[in-house]
Amino acid sequence: MADNLKIWNALKQPPPSALKTIRAGRLKGMSDINPQWRYQAMTEYFGPCGVGWKYEIKNTWVEQASEGQIMAFAEIRLYVAHENGNWSDPIPGIGGSTLVAKESKGLYSSDEAYKMAVTDALSVAMKMLGVASDIYMGLWDGSKYKDAPPNNQSTKKEGDNTNEMSKKQMDFILSIGQKAHEMTKEEIGDMVKWKAEQENLTPRHWKMSKLLLPEENFEQVLIEYSNHMRENPTETGVKGF
Repeated sequence: MADNLKIWNALKQPPPSALKTIRAGRLKGMSDINPQWRYQAMTEYFGPCGVGWKYEIKNTWVEQASEGQIMAFAEIRLYVAHENGNWSDPIPGIGGSTLVAKESKGLYSSDEAYKMAVTDALSVAMKMLGVASDIYMGLWDGSKYKDAPPNNQSTKKEGDNTNEMSKKQMDFILSIGQKAHEMTKEEIGDMVKWKAEQENLTPRHWKMSKLLLPEENFEQVLIEYSNHMRENPTETGVKGF
């Protein structure tokens, strides 16, 4: 039987030297991953870029934002080589960066916006292979696995409703909601409780961490919950998470 997690497990944990704590902004306190480490990890596993893995820029575009700001976006397709020499199906990724930003002294134009958008898009595509997944899932903080079972094995038994997600994962979910989406703890709790009811789970069940992490999953659940609340404006959630 094929080991479907072979690549994922090989690429999931970046070294502490590749991590930097974000000191300001909406993502303050979360970890930023050095993109050069991602390329090194891909090269170590698959081979040099262009031989073992490659990408193409499918599209670039700009969108107007508030107060005269302009965002630059890039869509890429990532490919990895199979052992038989054939290339994989394309792994898509879309990333963005600020081309024209509003600063205290006026508008500032960046000549690296498209490069940064491509870098962001590559990180999105590489997530699908498991690159740095332990960071996005809130399992690794650069020094140790927090609240992990022995031997860093975090997988629980199917159907065991007594197994809860770790405190580290809960804190990471709260951090995404509070810092990236300006939600209160009560609002996050309402959303988690709603999603848990849809899945017939308890709010802290370990399976909920897979539904809410990484950040892309959180955002998808937030969209579903927001649509539900718009359709049911008189409904109130049950506080607590």
